[in-house]
Amino acid sequence: MIARLALLLGVVAAPAGAQAAGTEVVLLGTGMPRPNPEASGPATAITIGERVLLFDAGPGAMRQLAAAGLPISGVEAVFLTHLHSDHTLGYPDLVLTSWVMRRRHLMPVYGPPGTARMDSLLHEAWATDIRVRTEGLEREIPGGERVVVREFDGEGVVYDSAGVRVRAFRVPHGDFPDAYGYRIETPDRVIVLSGDTGPSEAVRDAARGADVLVHEVYSAAHLRPEDRPGGEAWPAYMRAFHTSDVEVGQLAAAAAPRLVLLTHIIRMGATDEELLAGVRAGGYTGRVVVGTDLSRW
Repeated sequence: MIARLALLLGVVAAPAGAQAAGTEVVLLGTGMPRPNPEASGPATAITIGERVLLFDAGPGAMRQLAAAGLPISGVEAVFLTHLHSDHTLGYPDLVLTSWVMRRRHLMPVYGPPGTARMDSLLHEAWATDIRVRTEGLEREIPGGERVVVREFDGEGVVYDSAGVRVRAFRVPHGDFPDAYGYRIETPDRVIVLSGDTGPSEAVRDAARGADVLVHEVYSAAHLRPEDRPGGEAWPAYMRAFHTSDVEVGQLAAAAAPRLVLLTHIIRMGATDEELLAGVRAGGYTGRVVVGTDLSRW
């Protein structure tokens, strides 16, 4: 039964036979809460050969894994930056559909406080589905829907397996209680994911000399009071919770990553050219790309 439930919920190691290979960043979803058919919810995959690490599970994450040709029967590990709904609405789909697609390992899920409760309530909410699938003619493996939740509350290495190390660090996200970015070190690359954050020294420090910085962004030029898509408090909200294109440029100029990928793009009408101009105005002269869903870097 799923390798004795992975030795009674022990740490899941890399798949047997997995070998180090070129590391890729796959932008599964580059969107934000406003539904956009061309930009799924926040989700980024890091692939090392056949190994797949998933960071965040926004709406459509499971479908985007399938579209990218990545495993629908469970990834090696899942990492959540924070528990805002636009980063977790795809989580039930990820957990339950990977089970139905014959997941055979206890997928580890790393996240801030509250992750375990979210997972527990997910299983409670879908209890009828789970019962019918296991007791009915579908003959799903009892207990196969379970995952291993590893909550952390503080900075440090949260994952270290077969040459891949993931370190979490706190980032400021307005008044959201627990938000994190991640630094991923593989045999051939260093990748930093900002998560959702305001301008952050922690991101800057983590990204120093990195190969890739994947950073959220909004358009400073389009943060106009008259637009107010979020009401009168919208500009103050954006400045507290997120990072403008100019601020991304300032951070990147100080950290000097080889490549900056913009994701979780809050355009407010801005074009790609305007976003890139904002990053340049911040002082970054390196390579910068406005991310699109399913692109690989």
